[in-house]
Amino acid sequence: MDPEFWHERWTRGEIAFHQPDVNAHAQAFTDRLGVGPGARIFVPLCGKSLDLLWLSQQGFRVTGVEISPQAVSDFFAENNLQPRIIEIPGGQRFRAPGLDILCADFFQIDLADLPVFDAVYDRASLIALPAKQRPGYAERMERWVRPGVRILLLTLNYAQHEMPGPPFSVSLAEVEALYGKTFRVKELHREDCLEREPRFRKKGLTRLTEHVLLLERKP
Repeated sequence: MDPEFWHERWTRGEIAFHQPDVNAHAQAFTDRLGVGPGARIFVPLCGKSLDLLWLSQQGFRVTGVEISPQAVSDFFAENNLQPRIIEIPGGQRFRAPGLDILCADFFQIDLADLPVFDAVYDRASLIALPAKQRPGYAERMERWVRPGVRILLLTLNYAQHEMPGPPFSVSLAEVEALYGKTFRVKELHREDCLEREPRFRKKGLTRLTEHVLLLERKP
């Protein structure tokens, strides 16, 4: 999406995509990333997700990337954290113990501005992007992820014509097409979640399936 789209959404408070609690799948499946306390977990397009704080509380060192200054400032204010702010090319780094958020455009950020990370948690990044941007997103992830590193990826699958995104529908077949040459893709869990997501039913969806996927970079 155009960066201005996200700036306007956050400025107007149109953030129905923000979850007020820690994601249940993060709690259930983070251990499948195969890393322990002290490992660096990368969270792209992170918003002000409480998952960041939860991961940090598990002992992980967390690095997020988020384009909206409003989202970043809200995260630290709402969690009573006082970050140290450092200027970086194209944005700012907000740093607190065990937790960094780079306020910058994911598609413009330099790999040199990221630490070497041991795992990736993607709850709402890939599904936030329209189809034309998803290949470029996957290509950047392929360049950044070392062999053996795993990605915990959550996607939604529905009839795209029934609702404009975001969040967009991303099928298991599309994930295979985007990542299959470089990553092993394994489905850990799927569920029909339309009943617990009435806002999507109101928008006209007749089905909504959530997939929890584990991707591991091939040697």
